[in-house]
Amino acid sequence: MNMHLLDQARQLSVEEQLEMVEALWDNIVERNVVPPLTDAQKMELDRRLAEHDANPNDVVPWSEVKASALARMER
Repeated sequence: MNMHLLDQARQLSVEEQLEMVEALWDNIVERNVVPPLTDAQKMELDRRLAEHDANPNDVVPWSEVKASALARMER
């Protein structure tokens, strides 16, 4: 990592830092770059897939998840 660049970024206001983060993230997305998964992420995905394979009918439809989330937001 370029520590000089990081030190310069740390001198920015929080608002400017957030703008920079958004701009960097947008640039990564535009380049269609997908960072590799960590070992922990791979293990979690494997765990979730195994859980789904063991209980394929233990699911909640998206419409119910969405309705529940919206109801919580209205409280």
